[in-house]
Amino acid sequence: MIRPATPADLPTLRRIEAHSATAAHWSDQEYQRLFTSELFRLVLVIEEETLLGFLVAHRIGPEWELENIAIEPSARRRGLATALLSRFFEVLRQQKAESVFLEVRASNAAARALYEKHGFAETGRRRDYYDHPTEDAVLYRKSVGSP
Repeated sequence: MIRPATPADLPTLRRIEAHSATAAHWSDQEYQRLFTSELFRLVLVIEEETLLGFLVAHRIGPEWELENIAIEPSARRRGLATALLSRFFEVLRQQKAESVFLEVRASNAAARALYEKHGFAETGRRRDYYDHPTEDAVLYRKSVGSP
């Protein structure tokens, strides 16, 4: 089941994020702002008997930025990230969004393959964007009307 997250989900989101080396690692305050920010944010969770993953994105006019996606390590390779992305794309079409963009570590081959499978195209790089370790960010964009 995919549903909007609530503040009660925050401890589980933090736990999943902590066990996902490639997820964006935010402070407690940044996680709290997901539900109080002036930015329009979408936070989706996927659960079976327990919460297994989440997606965070925010709207910037007609565009959206996919900020974070993480799946519980024991639940990976089951299509959960694909399910979250599919629901996210449904929301984007309902919102009449034009496109979605993201950035990902150059070494994160699994995430890059996932995004490319879903129609994202590489649009550039930011040299030495990430720390610990220092690494390039690969930029991706997808038109919402794309399959």
